[in-house]
Amino acid sequence: MKHFYLLIFLLFVTIGYGQDSKPNGDIDGFKLYPNPVTTGKVYIQTRADAPKKVFIFDVLGTQVLQTTILGSELNVSDLDAGVYVLRVFEKDKVATRKLIIK
Repeated sequence: MKHFYLLIFLLFVTIGYGQDSKPNGDIDGFKLYPNPVTTGKVYIQTRADAPKKVFIFDVLGTQVLQTTILGSELNVSDLDAGVYVLRVFEKDKVATRKLIIK
């Protein structure tokens, strides 16, 4: 019976999140390039071009980098090759993307 309730809960959560094509808090005009990163630098551009607080997590969820950037350039040369999760906060909005470093 517990499995049934869990299944119903997951169904409602999936339907609730699946109805939004763009998350409410996503940063307008968010661009992340190049991805995959080969040069040790990644560029983050937004429409507002305000200071951005950047967090990078590895696949296990451990925070490996936290910084604030004023422009668009982020130095990731200290990170090992792999797949990461990039979370950017700008004003009251947030964007989360997958970041690949080669």
